[in-house]
Amino acid sequence: MTAASTSALPRRSREPGHRRKFLVVVDDTPECDRAVYYASRRAAGTAGAVVLLGVLELEGARQQWLGVADLMRAEAHDDMSSRLDKFVARARQVAGVDAETVIREGSKAEAVTGLIADDQDIAILVLGAGVGKEGPGPLVTALVGFQSGHFPVPITVVPGALTDAEIDALA
Repeated sequence: MTAASTSALPRRSREPGHRRKFLVVVDDTPECDRAVYYASRRAAGTAGAVVLLGVLELEGARQQWLGVADLMRAEAHDDMSSRLDKFVARARQVAGVDAETVIREGSKAEAVTGLIADDQDIAILVLGAGVGKEGPGPLVTALVGFQSGHFPVPITVVPGALTDAEIDALA
């Protein structure tokens, strides 16, 4: 894979009628809040926007009967919608930013790369790094470690231990 083949469509965030979007993958980890906070502050400071992506990894639903799978999928969508709503409110509270929300099914890495391919205004992926002994987290490890040289947008990794004040100073 060459650098020219990493993104089928060029980024358009700097063209008239477009604006730079900061993409954050929402999950239930504490560092997710750090990523949302940083992205919201950066978006507000640069007249940008925030996109919050919720990914449903529904491997277990595929092994169920159709009715049970549909119920599992609906419950997962409801749970993710609630989680996204919480972070939309957080973005509005910390920076006055109204965030877009997207829910996709599949692996997180595929959902992230697919959304970036679909939305040419996404210019930066913001990830929160975990502070535990387990390392920065599986998505950070997967995207930053393996694919970063061929990734279509820059990746900003926000240390999970940063305070609001420390992020304000950086963003």
